[in-house]
Amino acid sequence: MNRKIKIALISPKGPLYRKRGGIFSQSLRYMPLTFPTLAALIPDDIDHELVCYDEGIEDILDNIDADLVGMTVITGCAPRTYELCKKFRAKGIKVVLGGPHITLVPEDAEPHADSIVVGYAEEEWPKLLRDYVRGELKPRYDQRPDLQLDNFPLPDRNVLPRWKYLTKHVFEATRSCIHACEFCVAPSAWGRNQLKKSVQEMIDDLRRMKTKKAIFVDLNIISDREYALELFAAIRPLKIQWYGLATTLLCKDIELLDAAAISGCRGLLMGLETINPTNLRGMRKGFNKPDEYKNVVDLLHQRRIALQGCFVFGLDGDTKDIFEETAQFAVDAKIDLPRFAIATPFPGTPLYKRLESEKRIIDRNWSNYDGQHVVYRPTNMTPQELQQGTAKAWEIAYSWKNIASRLSSSAAPWYVSALTNYGYRRYAYQLDKYYTCDWFFSIGDLIRE
Repeated sequence: MNRKIKIALISPKGPLYRKRGGIFSQSLRYMPLTFPTLAALIPDDIDHELVCYDEGIEDILDNIDADLVGMTVITGCAPRTYELCKKFRAKGIKVVLGGPHITLVPEDAEPHADSIVVGYAEEEWPKLLRDYVRGELKPRYDQRPDLQLDNFPLPDRNVLPRWKYLTKHVFEATRSCIHACEFCVAPSAWGRNQLKKSVQEMIDDLRRMKTKKAIFVDLNIISDREYALELFAAIRPLKIQWYGLATTLLCKDIELLDAAAISGCRGLLMGLETINPTNLRGMRKGFNKPDEYKNVVDLLHQRRIALQGCFVFGLDGDTKDIFEETAQFAVDAKIDLPRFAIATPFPGTPLYKRLESEKRIIDRNWSNYDGQHVVYRPTNMTPQELQQGTAKAWEIAYSWKNIASRLSSSAAPWYVSALTNYGYRRYAYQLDKYYTCDWFFSIGDLIRE
């Protein structure tokens, strides 16, 4: 094939976008890194035209003009993805699927696509494109186990419209996490060997972007302590502010915590998960200690780091009083932005396999695997009680009285705290319109360019 090929990359809409724009407006979403990364990986020797569609901000054209369509898939958007696959393939367009859902359950996706990419795409995406150009597209491409993340092109963020997003200053230094939490997608999809980009590469990207405020989407930026210390030391001279995800273990390592704060960390998302220690042991997250959560908040606030603390309900040790107790705990602990979700057994995870073996999965519609719907039978309550209890926790935490209580000691500037809490109050009282688990939404709310 010598002609120019037309490539379309698509992020299909799913539960994240049931109400376009989320709590505020669609422009308050941060730019995803997937498209910029895939665009940069297209080999220079392939003559091509590239268009990208993010259904979170725009609709896909009915008459899309493409030879090859690539879609990145999370579980909640799998049904929409398969709908698009059928439509495109009927027109003779080749369809390639990749992303977390495809990596977790490739057998679910294979019937819907001409080819799938299992694992990370750094090496397999260029191989796939070259095979396509030669007319030798394979049905499946698997990441090699010893993949390293060095010496790949920096993301091309120009492939998406900057004005459609809150910020384009989104970065990723590491991938996956060293822990083996039962519910987590990462160890099942990508393993526990955390991959790391070189610190110099990260600094080069931050400088190239002239970044002042950054979002790091790493699942656990402190998984490798020595790497984190090196990264924080290198970031410090840039004098930026940054927001990311970490575990509570950060607050047991004061040297590492101080390094993060001095480097410009101003907000972290932490999965506190539950105030029930038995639940934590059951989910393989016993390093979380509920009796230390208040100290975690205090240590972060002393360093001007705001906390988005995430809790899940429906765990086997939960009873019907867990909702009010957790919400009140979040208020009393002065968590800047508490969040509540329903435990979700994503396919391929140990949690899914256990619940399936116990015959407790009651819903296999992937659209409902979003952290907002009950898809299994809880142990100590009915599915309806779990659904209603989660809604009640939101309402308690985001009552005007409890917002005021938490604002009184927030680590973020008062106007930022007021704005984000007001947005979450709107969410709390309209749960049927919104989605729970866009991990970085509230951290993104703190970014203003």
